Amino acid sequence: MRHNKKFNHLSRTASHRDAMLANMAISLIMHKRITTTLAKAKALKKYVEPLITRSKSDTTTSRRVVFRYLQNKYAVTELFKVVAEKVADRPGGYTRVIKLGIRKGDAAPIAFIELVDFDENMAKTKTAAKKTRRSRKAAPKADAVEAAEAPVAEAPATEAPAAEEAKAE
Repeated sequence: MRHNKKFNHLSRTASHRDAMLANMAISLIMHKRITTTLAKAKALKKYVEPLITRSKSDTTTSRRVVFRYLQNKYAVTELFKVVAEKVADRPGGYTRVIKLGIRKGDAAPIAFIELVDFDENMAKTKTAAKKTRRSRKAAPKADAVEAAEAPVAEAPATEAPAAEEAKAE
C-alpha cells in the first residue's frame, strides 16, 4: 500500500533526493535566494521551513537536529545567527517561490525561491504601498477637502514672500 507517500520524488532515489535537498538548503541559507526548477523549489520549501522553525530556539539539541539535515557547520551558524534573528517574530512562511518562466533547453518551468525577510526590494514596496479599506479611504478625502478649503485665503499671502526671495537670488 502507498500510504503517506504523497511528496514529489523528483525522479531520484531517496539518498540522491536527500543530498540534493540538503545542498539546495545550504545554498538557500547562505545566498538567501536561488534559482531552480519549480518542482525542486516546492520540494525545497517543504524541506527548509521546518529547519528554520527549529532554528528559532537556539539550543544544543536544535543545532544537532539541523546539522543532521544540513551537514555544513557554516550554514548552521548562518541559520541560527542571521536567519533566526530576522524570522523570530514570523509565525511561518519563511520562503517565497516566484515563477520565472520556462527554460529554453528542456521547457522546464523555472522559479526562484528566496527567504522572505531578506528581500529588500519587496520590503520597500510593502512599506510604501499601504493598503486601506475603501470606507476608510473615502472619509479622509472629505476631511482633506474641508481642510484644504479653509487655508486657501492665507495661501497667496505666504507664497508671495517666497516668490520674491526666489527672484532676488
